[in-house]
Amino acid sequence: MYLLGFDIGSSSIKAALVDAKTGALKAQVQFPDAEMSIAAPYPGWAEQDPESWWEFTCKASQKLMELAAVKSEQVMAIGIAYQMHGLVLTDKDGKVLRPSIIWCDSRAVDIGEAACNELGRGRCMLHLLNSPGNFTASKLKWVRDNEPEVFAKIRYVMLPGDYVAMRCTGVSATTVPGLSEGIMWDFQREAPADFLLDYYQAGKELIPEILPSFGRQGSLHEEAAGQLGLRAGIPVTYRAGDQPNNALSLNVMEPGEVAATGGTSGVVYGIADSPVFDPASRVNGFAHVNHTAEKPRIGVLLCINGAGSQYNWTRRTLPSGREGYAVMEARAAGIPAGADGVRIWPFGNGAERMLGNKDIGARIAGLQFNRHSEDHLIRASLEGIAFAFVYGMGIMQEMGLETRQLRVGNDNLFQSRIFSETIATLMDCRIDMLNTSGAAGAARAAGVAVGCWELSQLGQTLQAVQVYEGNDQKPALAAAYGQWKNELEQLLK
Repeated sequence: MYLLGFDIGSSSIKAALVDAKTGALKAQVQFPDAEMSIAAPYPGWAEQDPESWWEFTCKASQKLMELAAVKSEQVMAIGIAYQMHGLVLTDKDGKVLRPSIIWCDSRAVDIGEAACNELGRGRCMLHLLNSPGNFTASKLKWVRDNEPEVFAKIRYVMLPGDYVAMRCTGVSATTVPGLSEGIMWDFQREAPADFLLDYYQAGKELIPEILPSFGRQGSLHEEAAGQLGLRAGIPVTYRAGDQPNNALSLNVMEPGEVAATGGTSGVVYGIADSPVFDPASRVNGFAHVNHTAEKPRIGVLLCINGAGSQYNWTRRTLPSGREGYAVMEARAAGIPAGADGVRIWPFGNGAERMLGNKDIGARIAGLQFNRHSEDHLIRASLEGIAFAFVYGMGIMQEMGLETRQLRVGNDNLFQSRIFSETIATLMDCRIDMLNTSGAAGAARAAGVAVGCWELSQLGQTLQAVQVYEGNDQKPALAAAYGQWKNELEQLLK
């Protein structure tokens, strides 16, 4: 028997099957092969059609079942991970009312800042652990202000994973971690954040039923089962945002444990045992998948919008990019640490929370036409993203979070030795790359509710496939980072 997991990203949909007895990965696919498009009709906007998520989820499921040669009758349960902070609006019939305003859209920054100032920063931080900022609740307010005809038709406000689960089961629902990532959860009351929703004139009746992260959340209905290439009746038993799910996948569940990922965005995610917050809201706290009122588990999240998106731009723009990431890594390895003075700031994917929600754009400096080649740009690109991680991890250290060991999955930017060793060297930390992925983690988590194993046993199948530690290039990297950081702070003044 097997467990099926989906990871609904903004770049692609990943699907994985794991053995329900051992937790071992049976097969994994993604769809489409090329990155999904993000519409940006105006500067700072980022939208996707939720219908495309469902279409690609169905195609990924069909592709996976064919590849694995597994019969639908052998699938016990389904888990869903999804891109965080997106706004999905549905009407009374469950139809999508407008494209989803996704995680990297920055149109609601001013709305969130105004709410924080008027409601009181202290009150927001104490109850929400964050400024309303550019999160889902503020995006909802933007719709109310700018598209009143759409707002009038809303029956439910959902996160991307809530929408995909609804398409599977017909049940409109959400979770406490989901509401917290949308800044719609009050940690003092352990209830929806009425004071913010009332301020935004968006009543809590727009919030669907709240279900636990682990447990029976509905079953595949006939139409969805046919589209997915599965049998009707399979239970959906888990959902979580991609970063809490990534942490779960890496067995990061308790205080002191830290996960990281380098996908389209870059993330470092550590666990605290109390509702901690950064007064400046540069990093954010959300309910982790195992959070309860009696035993708080807060995921402290550093998010860097311009990470994999920046390196993908480098691949698409430079001639050597056509040869793929492995060739780019080899070419960059021939350039010394510090990229011979070329510096890149990877902040070209909208407003950055860790920079106080400022949108400074991506920048290149130190380039000399008669001295530098595209190999220098590749190296500077990897180092610039790593420097952004180091800068943000410094904020987490200010909050008392330990960052001496990171657990990462075997994908995305952490497959680059240059990128990973730059972080390990500057942070004096160890990076353990484990044999898992978000989709496989969602599949394993789905097994908790159907009795395959206890939550505490999820990490037993994990193995390190690569370990990164610091190297002897620290003086050169520290000098390069110091210059990069000083120039960044000048830009932020």
